[in-house]
Amino acid sequence: MHSKKIIIFPAARPSLFLAFFLAFIFFICSSADAESTTCRETDKTRADSRVNLGKKFNTSNIQEAEELQEDFDDEFDDEFDDESDSKTFDPLSGYNRFMTGFNDKLYYWAFKPVAQGYSFIMPEPGRLAINRCFRNLMFPIRLVNNLLQLKFKNAGIETLRFGVNTTVGILGFRDPARSYFNLNPCKEDFGQTLGRYGIGGGFHIVLPVFGPSNLRDAIGKIPDYFLNPVNYIKDGYEVVAVNAFDRANYGSLHIGEYEALQKDALDFYILMRDSYEQNRKMKIKE
Repeated sequence: MHSKKIIIFPAARPSLFLAFFLAFIFFICSSADAESTTCRETDKTRADSRVNLGKKFNTSNIQEAEELQEDFDDEFDDEFDDESDSKTFDPLSGYNRFMTGFNDKLYYWAFKPVAQGYSFIMPEPGRLAINRCFRNLMFPIRLVNNLLQLKFKNAGIETLRFGVNTTVGILGFRDPARSYFNLNPCKEDFGQTLGRYGIGGGFHIVLPVFGPSNLRDAIGKIPDYFLNPVNYIKDGYEVVAVNAFDRANYGSLHIGEYEALQKDALDFYILMRDSYEQNRKMKIKE
């Protein structure tokens, strides 16, 4: 009986071992499937999160792009509106074109030859010194208009410049105020003063000799005329001669600039008109 048990035990032992092994494999597989399912669910959750995040990101990008597009459209519309609003009122275009042609001929036939001949005789350092002297004489125009515009700091700078340049700079032939003290001129005229207080330019007008202007700036030349010390010379012919000399000296320092503007212009009159009006608007805003 004892021997039979010994015989049965070895025979049953492999069966038990095989059953235990199969149960262990089943447990491992079940755990692996569960883990795989969990991983798949986690991956799916992560994927869904990424998709949702991507959707949110894309939505935010789309919203941002739409906002940028709206801003661009608004800026474009504003620029377009500004361009439409900035169209120059030009009821005298026929006269202005004629006067532009007249000034053009006057430049090529008179001003330029005189300026070239003068520049041949007078060296450039001398012409620069004379130009500084004339600009120093225009101090009352700049001072009064800075005061009228309540630019008291600029008025102070102009006063210091005039004092330093008239004394140390020898009547303004030198500019030590700029060279040593970094005091730059604060250029203002009565046309800018009127514009500063909201008076529009009115219609565009081309003046003989003086060139492009508008109604406001043309009227503004009258007070500036009385603020110019040169115009208080007793002899009227001397006044004309001194102003002509100033203009010839100034022109000799800028020979070629007019030709450069004219070179690539499709419509030279329109170019001069629009450039003048835009430049005046910028100066008034400063």
